[in-house]
Amino acid sequence: MSNQVAMKESTELSTDVMDDILEYEGEGAVFDSSEMQIPFLRVLQALSPQLNKKKSEYIEGASSGDMFNTVTHEFFDGEKGVNLVPCFQTTKYLEFTPREQGGGFRGEIPVSDPILTRTTRNGSKEILPTGNELVKSDQHYCLVVGEDGLLQPVVVDMKSTQLKVSRRWKTQIAIQKIAHPKTGKIIKPPLFATMWKLTTMEESNDQGSWSNYLIAKVGVAPRDVRLEAKSFRDSIAAGEVKAAPEEGSSQASSVNKDDIPF
Repeated sequence: MSNQVAMKESTELSTDVMDDILEYEGEGAVFDSSEMQIPFLRVLQALSPQLNKKKSEYIEGASSGDMFNTVTHEFFDGEKGVNLVPCFQTTKYLEFTPREQGGGFRGEIPVSDPILTRTTRNGSKEILPTGNELVKSDQHYCLVVGEDGLLQPVVVDMKSTQLKVSRRWKTQIAIQKIAHPKTGKIIKPPLFATMWKLTTMEESNDQGSWSNYLIAKVGVAPRDVRLEAKSFRDSIAAGEVKAAPEEGSSQASSVNKDDIPF
């Protein structure tokens, strides 16, 4: 990927430059964690605005099936995929105005809200008493492990047909067992101990084709990655960092919902 190559070249700094950077390491670059956005990692579909040159969200060089960071707009080849370490998972229920009424994200519904039990099914959609659509979203907080070893926090949110991938992934994580090399004791590793490869594949039905996730186990993550993943998990559990939607609620809802034909 062209912008990945350019990014790699730009990080190759001279010793003098690195000495200067190390002398003032982090100065002025620390901000209130409540104001920081954890970006989403999402799949580009044929109708995603990021693939339309006339849209402000356009990402040059990206293709349908690639994955992209919603904050930096960096994209990743869907076939090559990315390595990531899951750190935390939560399920949210989101409310959307139907597309035929203009579409748009209306907000999150608490899991304890009794309105969640009063939905009706319309084809593949869950309809709230208000007439708006209810969308279940499994949100996986992860660290992307770059080829250069750098770590990048993201949220992989899985909705609609992506939920089957999420269920399969959670099952794979839950049934993991490893043997202690000295004692032979069989133990269950923590969520953040294992690295996974996230790629995309094409799926289709009678309404059309779209790209979906494919997940495969890579192996135990390196120790430094595990420690960073544990720290990230603790920050999320403490409420210190949260996922934040992109600017513009309609944009935030469109990438993984309205452009998939089901």
